[in-house]
Amino acid sequence: MPTDQVQLYDTTLRDGSQMEGISLSVEDKIRITKKLDELGFEWIEGGFPGSNPKDAEYFRRLREVKLRHAKVSAFGGTRKPNTTCEADANIQSMVAADTPGVTLVGKASLYQVTDILETTPEENLAMIADTVRYFKQLGKTVFFDAEHFFDGFYGDPDYSLQCLVTAARAGADALVLCDTNGGMTTRSMLRAVEAVQQRVKDVRLGIHLHNDAGLAVANSLHAVEAGVWQVQGCVNGYGERCGNADILTIAANLKLKYGIDVLEDDQLARLTEVANYVAELANMALNPQTPYVGASAFAHKAGYHVAGIIKDEKAYQHVDPALVGNRSRVLVSELSGQRNLVMKLKEAGLDFLSQDEIKRLLELVKEREAQGYQYEGAEASFEMLVRRSLPGYRAPFELEDFVIVERRRVRKGDGANEMLAEAMVKLNINGETIHTAHEGNGPVNALDGAVRKALNPLFPQLEQVKLVDYKVRILDSQSATGARVRVLIESTDGTRHWTTVGSSTDIIEASWLALADALEYALTTEG
Repeated sequence: MPTDQVQLYDTTLRDGSQMEGISLSVEDKIRITKKLDELGFEWIEGGFPGSNPKDAEYFRRLREVKLRHAKVSAFGGTRKPNTTCEADANIQSMVAADTPGVTLVGKASLYQVTDILETTPEENLAMIADTVRYFKQLGKTVFFDAEHFFDGFYGDPDYSLQCLVTAARAGADALVLCDTNGGMTTRSMLRAVEAVQQRVKDVRLGIHLHNDAGLAVANSLHAVEAGVWQVQGCVNGYGERCGNADILTIAANLKLKYGIDVLEDDQLARLTEVANYVAELANMALNPQTPYVGASAFAHKAGYHVAGIIKDEKAYQHVDPALVGNRSRVLVSELSGQRNLVMKLKEAGLDFLSQDEIKRLLELVKEREAQGYQYEGAEASFEMLVRRSLPGYRAPFELEDFVIVERRRVRKGDGANEMLAEAMVKLNINGETIHTAHEGNGPVNALDGAVRKALNPLFPQLEQVKLVDYKVRILDSQSATGARVRVLIESTDGTRHWTTVGSSTDIIEASWLALADALEYALTTEG
């Protein structure tokens, strides 16, 4: 949504993709572009077309994509020293990207100019002026990213301000002040912003902050309060080193805390969806503690907190989670009180237990957690624990016995050694004993395959159930190889995701307990 108060500028596809562990395909970048457009961002930085073939291909494909809200900018540096824009291959790659806007990064620190770029202060100013003017003559919206501005300002303020004045005189539409090293404190940042406002009065300012001191979001909001117009950031705070300012957290705060309508209400309600969508494409687990959109953002564990939200959710929540597409959750653990269980049972549609049954269930939870279980991160296992305690509950299957055999063999062709596991399983299904066997690339894979051989013909819906994550944690490291372990398994049927837990001194048994809960949950709960 265009606003004269604050403009949101997303740089996930360029700056965010520089985060360790992230590698976005062209198709990923196109899909993220569409999703951010739906969210209502005004500008999306697509990447650096001169840096790699993938980004160049992205801009070629982008021409066929119709966007409703956003415009896409190409990113690149000012021309190289002692050449022209026409002769600079990176500049021409930005021209070829054919975007309505460009974001030009230029040095705004005397130290960076002389010691890193290794050119003269005068040539750097000419590079800024020439490049901004060149793209303005092509009819582009030009954002000038003043790289290392804040560090440069405190090294030589006159030169850093001169870089901004030069870009402004050449026609830049906005001057973006970059804390490239991410170490600026709030007070120091605001002093520099004030100096810029006094020196350059007729050009809008932007802010681009890295999170190396943990202040990127807070400083972005302080910059808005100081009059900065454009805020740059990345979805989920992705970015190099410690990441960039989280654009989703900023958007939620601007809308809900500052009353600035950077997004429509229905767009804000998709914030959690977008956070998880981008995390999935980036193959990065979303930090559950992420403000507003994380799975734990509105989760309640302490018994007195739960007692409070039963009376009024505002007692321990700063906003209604539905506003950002999230929801409240009550966690169950050894720290829980009976109210936690009551709320959790209501969530699962199991609110018909008596007070005595709830008390016994709470004792059982505490006993299990003493054995290494952890239900706050495995809500499907908790639900199965409850269901199995109900009178008349009948499990769809029961394990009678299993044997795992592992062997090493020489692979045909290259002669390399490979490990194989074979699981032989005996299951009781509706009173009938079924024997199956399956070979896999490890004991858990073999066990899963053998169980499914028995179950799938009778329960075809299990064909859709896939294991998407498997984690093992050692609980008492002093016991070395005799330690108890906890296994967490995350599963999906394509529409739902659920997590189950198993604990044992035997990793195979712990895996089986978590796997059995996952399959039984899929069979006994509605999708």
